Amino acid sequence: MKRIILLLTSGFTLTSAFAQEPEDALRMAWNVQGGTARIQAVGGAMGSLGGDITATFVNPAGLGFYRTGDFVFTPTYTFGRTGATYLGRKENDRTEKFALGTSGFVWGGNRDVRKTRSSAWSLAINQSADFKGNILYRGLNNTSSYSQRFLEEIRNANTKDGNVVASQFPFGTSLAFNTFWIDTVGGGTNGNFQFQSRAPIGSGLIQQNTITTRGGITEFALGFGTNLNDKLLLGGTLGIPVMRFEREMEFVEADATTNPNNRFDYAMFKQGLTTTGAGINLKAGLIYKPQEFWRLGLAVHTPTIYSLTDKNTAEITTNTEGYRGTQVQKLEDVTGTPSRMTYLHVTPFRVIGSASYVLREIQDVTRQRGFLTADVEYVHYPMSSYMTTDTEQTPADPETKAYFKQLNRVIGEAYKGAFNFRAGGELKFTTLMVRAGFAYYGNPYKDIHNERGSRFNLSGGLGYRNKGFFVDATYVHNMTKDVNIAYRLQGAPYYNADIRNTAGKVLLTVGFKI
Repeated sequence: MKRIILLLTSGFTLTSAFAQEPEDALRMAWNVQGGTARIQAVGGAMGSLGGDITATFVNPAGLGFYRTGDFVFTPTYTFGRTGATYLGRKENDRTEKFALGTSGFVWGGNRDVRKTRSSAWSLAINQSADFKGNILYRGLNNTSSYSQRFLEEIRNANTKDGNVVASQFPFGTSLAFNTFWIDTVGGGTNGNFQFQSRAPIGSGLIQQNTITTRGGITEFALGFGTNLNDKLLLGGTLGIPVMRFEREMEFVEADATTNPNNRFDYAMFKQGLTTTGAGINLKAGLIYKPQEFWRLGLAVHTPTIYSLTDKNTAEITTNTEGYRGTQVQKLEDVTGTPSRMTYLHVTPFRVIGSASYVLREIQDVTRQRGFLTADVEYVHYPMSSYMTTDTEQTPADPETKAYFKQLNRVIGEAYKGAFNFRAGGELKFTTLMVRAGFAYYGNPYKDIHNERGSRFNLSGGLGYRNKGFFVDATYVHNMTKDVNIAYRLQGAPYYNADIRNTAGKVLLTVGFKI
């Protein structure tokens, strides 16, 4: 089975019309729970707690605890270091960024109509994903070359026609062929060519990969929660996430020797991707209070359905020394037009179960003394999928449908469902609060090629509330383990870059009762 998956994944970014990868699907789904500074301080655990605008994005039933209104504003600052280890060599890079965290309005009030004790509406904004980052790694490889990926695509396409190779694979293989990174074997004729790499693998290649990403997902949401008899709370949210992702990758492999006559000095492959679009989702939940001091929560997040547009760029520069010198070609040189594609993407569903214990649970919150809370979340990552925008007016071509079907199969085999855990607590001293928490996000990989991933957060913060004004400050320390694979091969060794990211995040939430 592992070989089947490697065969499928090896050709994705290089096919003649497409450039999505399984990793793109994971990027949209494997994200840390957001929230105000108060909620981030307790690990992001919000499934049964309520009384905070963050409930809009986690369990909207928690809005039912509101008996007044809030205005909330949350700026954030993140700084961190990313270490990447590739072929025994480690490199570091740094990132820092400002963003707008969970902010917005809540309108709530007492009702006492039949069984309804209170209800509230919210209009909120949240950054559900932050894509800004830098990755750099390099190492000496004497067993494989990026160019072998191009050769495998030619072989999988079952073509020996040089004209086909030169024109039908504009995302990489055609550019490599036209700049002589790969070349024909002498003695053949068109229609009966064999192909080879010009990279001197046996004598060693110095490889370097640089990845710069920007953008994020910002979700706008309208939420509602209601309180029935102070026992059962129900709620729902309509979410509109807006997404922008930019990625620039530059992979370089260079001759590790000083030989000026082996017909290869270096090759550089630049790829650019800009993805933009928006989606829609629903969140529904309930909170039940079996006793005054206990709260039990359950929330379900539907998949988000995105309409996305990709714009791709690709460029290869190859220096084959005295053989053909330096050659450069771009994607547009092959296609004649920029690459642009619109499609649908569906993210996984989420289910959140939660429990909270409130110290001295009484309706007068000024007499409460704190709480302990915990969430367990399940995310079914294999559910991620891509679809064509197929209509009667603009039907999708069979090639596009077949590609997405294959891509979805790979996603289903490459990833697995995973559990996430969040927990924390708060102690309240009249107007001052002290908080602490943690969160663990489980491994989404099925381990096809020794992939491992996890995220762990430790957090703490302070809060102040007095006469309708409140301010919360939080620090979150994040440790992420992940992998990056520059290229996959079917018939030769290839290597993961092990990624270790350590980041600090500072949040400040300022709010007013309205």
